[in-house]
Amino acid sequence: MTKPMLLAVHDRAPDRARIERELTSRYAADYQIVCEESPLSALQTLDTVRATPDGVVPIVFAASDMAEMPGAEFLARAHVLHPHAQRVLLIPWSNRSASKPILRMISQGRFDRYASTPVRSPDEDFHQLVTELLAGWQRQHADRTTVVTLVDRRWAPRSYQIRDQLQRGGLPFAFHTADSPRGRALLEETGYRHGPFPVVVRYDGHVLADPADEEIAHALGVRHASTDGVFDVVVIGAGPAGLSAGVYAASEGLRTLIIDRDSIGGQAGTSSLIRNYLGFPLGVGGADLCNRAVDQAWSFGAETSVLRDVVDLRVDGDYRIVLLDDGTHVTARTVVLATGVTYQRLGLPRVEALLGSGVYYGGGITEAPAMAGQHAFVLGAGNSAGQAAVHLARYADRVSMIVRGGNLAASMSDYLVTTIDATGNIDVRLHTTVVDGHGAGRLEHLVLNDSNTGQVRTVAADALFVLIGTKPHTDWLPAEILRDNNGYILTGHDLRPDQAAGPGTPPDATPARAEHRLASEMITPTRSPLPLETSVPGVFAAGDARHGSVKRVASAVGDGSITVRSVHQYLSPTA
Repeated sequence: MTKPMLLAVHDRAPDRARIERELTSRYAADYQIVCEESPLSALQTLDTVRATPDGVVPIVFAASDMAEMPGAEFLARAHVLHPHAQRVLLIPWSNRSASKPILRMISQGRFDRYASTPVRSPDEDFHQLVTELLAGWQRQHADRTTVVTLVDRRWAPRSYQIRDQLQRGGLPFAFHTADSPRGRALLEETGYRHGPFPVVVRYDGHVLADPADEEIAHALGVRHASTDGVFDVVVIGAGPAGLSAGVYAASEGLRTLIIDRDSIGGQAGTSSLIRNYLGFPLGVGGADLCNRAVDQAWSFGAETSVLRDVVDLRVDGDYRIVLLDDGTHVTARTVVLATGVTYQRLGLPRVEALLGSGVYYGGGITEAPAMAGQHAFVLGAGNSAGQAAVHLARYADRVSMIVRGGNLAASMSDYLVTTIDATGNIDVRLHTTVVDGHGAGRLEHLVLNDSNTGQVRTVAADALFVLIGTKPHTDWLPAEILRDNNGYILTGHDLRPDQAAGPGTPPDATPARAEHRLASEMITPTRSPLPLETSVPGVFAAGDARHGSVKRVASAVGDGSITVRSVHQYLSPTA
């Protein structure tokens, strides 16, 4: 088997020698090290590797200023030959301001990272970058260490759902189709040659056949929180807002439980790369960011429990009672609602019938590697849609963005618009909507309408990723938690004085559901609501589900911290 190649090109001999020495000293045992003088020669080498059946290039390095070809141009051409290779621009050791135009180019997707050319040996800063990139490559490798392996038919919706949960939860997994050599071998070994599917094999050989979420949660140890006793804070939702509230609450000594109906990360967990989050100039994966936040919450003593749906919220004197779908009651002194939003549905019956079989709501992190050589469509024009298109373009032969409006700039950050314009295999179809779709067991065609011309045409499509706006996940809330006409939770100064009096449903709130409770169970406040406090005292809202929120990760994190300050004021009003 051919070793994976680390290729560097630099036209100055002393610098090239230092690069070769650093790479060889650390990585030659497991990787083939190639250092070229000429960019054209290096491109020929990459072309040769591409034609080799098991040829892989995890990282390509290029000096920024070469006489024959600028490094940025070389990396762009290398990307065509090896679209999955990480591209690193090497710059001379210099002052910090020299990185400003380079960071701008990274934000535009022209290459992935930059590093100073090694100036000493060992150059640990250089090795830190290389090791980080190789670790990321290894996580995507078929032979990586996994917690669980799934076997199913390629377009089965249930296995997609499980894979998506595992991806967002940061649990390494492998997926094999039932008709692949490895898939057939695993089915023989486990005794489930004919299913029922999906077949889930844990790292220790334990097998689950067509498991429910409950079985998976217990088998993988993700439902470990005790619900006994009284919690100071119960946070409902494990996206950035909920995780922020959990971190700040637990760090200040409050007994804290974070519950989520799905996986860790919320909508942010489906973002392949968030480039505009403070402190991450090179971007951070949504799932990575949120899983780091979980570790942070755990380090302060917070408990977490996922794949558990909250179905009701009640008041019992000084306590708030959170009811789970399995009948469990959790008692809390305060509650933070960070339930987030869900993607709006297309509402096209034939398209909805193919959900998980070529039709997906969200950014497609899980499915992107399977798009190799295929044509993927992204429906939407916001930042999430732009991030999805850029990520899919690393794998798919072609990505088409379907945009109802006349441009992207009206709803998308400038850096993403620039990146999309610079990505050769992304095209943008303006003034266009999806009116239908169909296929035999999986998506095969989409029917598109051009609102400018009125033309309706059918196009071949391998996948559709839908990101067309959101609605708050608040339908389950009791009527006493007041919401606006769109279902977003009213808090703080957005509540009129008469709305903060406890029971009662104003005309613009969600209609009451009689089964929730009697009005006499509610308490009547004698004060104005605290920042981010809802119409029910001791219940707060944070993040995207809150009326007036800014739909950004940073603002959601800020909301989470503000709620904890208000929680302290509520619990200790005279402090």
